[in-house]
Parts: sequence; C-alpha cells; structure tokens
Amino acid sequence: MSNSDQDARFEDGAEAPLRLMAMDDEDLQVISALVQDAVFPASEIAWDARHRRFALLLNRFRWEDMPAAQRRQRPVERVQSVLSVSDVLKVQSQGFERGDKDLVLSLLSLSFVPAEDGMGRLELVLAGDGAIALEVETLDVTLQDVTRPYIAPSRHTPEHPE
Repeated sequence: MSNSDQDARFEDGAEAPLRLMAMDDEDLQVISALVQDAVFPASEIAWDARHRRFALLLNRFRWEDMPAAQRRQRPVERVQSVLSVSDVLKVQSQGFERGDKDLVLSLLSLSFVPAEDGMGRLELVLAGDGAIALEVETLDVTLQDVTRPYIAPSRHTPEHPE
C-alpha cells in the first residue's frame, strides 16, 4: 500500500495551525480535548451581545503535538488560539470576577447540555470551581490557532493530580 492510500494520522497535522468547528457533541468533545489546560486572562473574554458572538483568546497547550515532542525529545508547546461561539443568547459566569484584569483562568473542559429545538447550554469548566455558561440557539463552536506555536513557559506537560 502506498503512502497516498493510507489514512491520515493524527501526528501528520501536528505542525499545521488548527481550525476546527463543532456543530454536535461529538465534534465538541474533540475541541474540548484540545483546549484542556488552556490559560487566558479574564480580560480576554469577549461577548458581543448584538452579534451574539462569544470569544476567548487562549494560550492553548498543543496536545496534538505531544507524540512528536516526545519522539524528538523537544520542549512542549503552546499556541494562541481563538475559541468562538456563535448564536449566544446569554452569558453567565461563576467562581471568578470577570472585571479582574490580572486574573488568569485555566480551561478544563467544554460540554453541551441540549434543550428543545437545538437550543442548549454550553458549559466551560474552569480550574478552581469557576465556570462560564453560554445559552445558545444552536451549537456552533470554532477553534482557530492564530499564532505560531511557542515553547511552553513552564516547559512541562500539564498534570491533574488525583
């Protein structure tokens, strides 16, 4: 079998910037895994109520690059990415002060709780018992890398002690 006849491998895309969309729960699980342990200042939370768009500028850990980093024994990386959500009707937060410009938050996961007619609630779970809840008309989430990857300042893979 020639290389052109083989399926693409996850590692093959490790050097390319990500641009992913989620319109169902299965897609959202992929984006959730990729944004796990992303950090962002509270000042990088934006909600445009008139255009019903919510966005975060994240410093995302590049989980998709881990196999290559380990294989080549090089430092782990982060990349700045925009996580945007369309058709947002309402935004709520808990566990942190949205106005605190010095506060840095860590994103743990994304999940969607469906309601009637495709509407629902997108939940962004943050470290330290914080959360952001978006009431959405439909699930429409985009994750896009907007800078080149850089060496993670800590030079360590995020860990979650049990």
